[in-house]
Amino acid sequence: MEVRDIEGLGPAERTALFERDAGVEGIREDVREIVDRVRDEGDVAVREFSREFDDVEVGNLDVTDAAERAHEAVDDDLLAAIRDAAANVREFHERQVPEDWRDDFDGRELGRRFRPLNRVGVYVPGGAAAYPSSALMGVVPATVAGVEHVVVTTPPAEELNTATLAAIHEAGADAVYSVGGAQAVAAMAYGTETVTPVQKVVGPGNRWVTAAKAAVRGDVDIDFLAGPSEILILADGTADPSFVAADLLAQAEHDAHASVVAVTADPDLAAAVVDELDDRVPAVERRETVETALGSDASGVFLARSMSEAVLFAEEYAAEHLSIQADDDEALLDRIDSAGSVFLGPYTPVAAGDYASGTNHVLPTGGGAKRFGGLAVETFLRSTTVQRLDREALDDLAGTITTLAEAEGLENHAESVRRRFE
Repeated sequence: MEVRDIEGLGPAERTALFERDAGVEGIREDVREIVDRVRDEGDVAVREFSREFDDVEVGNLDVTDAAERAHEAVDDDLLAAIRDAAANVREFHERQVPEDWRDDFDGRELGRRFRPLNRVGVYVPGGAAAYPSSALMGVVPATVAGVEHVVVTTPPAEELNTATLAAIHEAGADAVYSVGGAQAVAAMAYGTETVTPVQKVVGPGNRWVTAAKAAVRGDVDIDFLAGPSEILILADGTADPSFVAADLLAQAEHDAHASVVAVTADPDLAAAVVDELDDRVPAVERRETVETALGSDASGVFLARSMSEAVLFAEEYAAEHLSIQADDDEALLDRIDSAGSVFLGPYTPVAAGDYASGTNHVLPTGGGAKRFGGLAVETFLRSTTVQRLDREALDDLAGTITTLAEAEGLENHAESVRRRFE
C-alpha cells in the first residue's frame, strides 16, 4: 500500500471513494424473483431457497425453542458478556425514548404523542461468521420502544450458532426463524405459513438482503439500505500509528468489499500507518479478505495538505464509522456533521461500539449519513400530532385559513371554518 495525496486524486478515484454503493444493482432481478416466489409460495419457497443457497435442509423454520435452550446451555462467560452488552445497549437506548407532550399556544393546544409499531422483523446475519451483537442491536431497541411482537430471522445451518441464538433470546425476541438471505426479508415482509408478517424490517446483511429490503420497501417499511462496512480515521501527528492500523484491519476483516480509510495531514504518520499495515497483514486472520478490502479503490491512507482539507474529505466521505484520533478531537468533531457513529480518542476503537459500549452498530453506509442516522428507538415508533382549538383561537386563525384555502381553490375548507361562526 502507498500513501496517496488528496490533491492528486482523479475523477475515477474520487468516484470510488465518495460514491460507494451497496452493490445490489446486478442482482435486483434475481432478488425480485426470490421475493415474489416467497410471497406466492410461502414456506415451500423458503425451504427450496435454503437448500439452494445455504445447502441446508430446513425442517421446522421456527427455532424459538432452540434459542431458549441455547440461552440456558451457553458457556457462562459468554452469557455474562452477552448480558453485559445487552444491558449497556438497553441503557443507552432508554435515554432515546421520547415523551408525549401537549402545550398551549394562545388557545391552541398542540402536542405530539409516540406509539410503537405492533410487529417488526430483525434480520441477524450468519453464514461465514456469527453475529450475536447484531441480535442485540436490532432487538433491544425494538423492545425498549415497546414493540409488541419482535420477529428475528437468521440463516439456517446444520448446527445453528448457540451464541447468536442465546443473544436473540436475551434481547427479548418473541419468535425466531431459521431463514436467511433475500428469502428471509420476503418472509418477514409478506408472511408465510410459519413466519409472522411484520410492519417493518430492520438489520444489516449482505447485498442479497439489502436488495430484498429495496424490493419490499413500500409494502413494508425498512430502516435503510446498508452496504459493506466502512471506517474513516481522521488523525493528526499525535495519533499512534499502530492504533490506526489496528482499527483499519479490524474493519477490513468484515468483508472483502469493506472500505477502510485513514486521512491525515502528517506525512510521517501516514507513512508509519502504511508500514504497520504492510508488516501486520501477512499474519492476520482472514488475510485474503483483509488484503482485498485494503486494496480496494475505496480504501487507502491519504495525505491532506492541512487538517482543514482532511476534515472536508471526512465530511464528504460521510463514513459509517468515523474515528478521530487527534489532539483536539472535539474541535474536529464540531466541524463534521455527516457520520454514522463517531469514536473519539485513542482508546475508543470501533469494536467498542460494535459490541458493548451501548451505541447501535446498525449504521448508514455509502454516504447515507448525509441524509439519515443509524438504528435507534425512534426507528420503531410512530408519531401523531394532536390539537385542540377553542373558539377564540379558531377565530384568530380564521382569516389566515380561509384566505389560503380560497387561494388553493378549496372553498369547502374555508366554509368549514366560517360555518362555526354563523
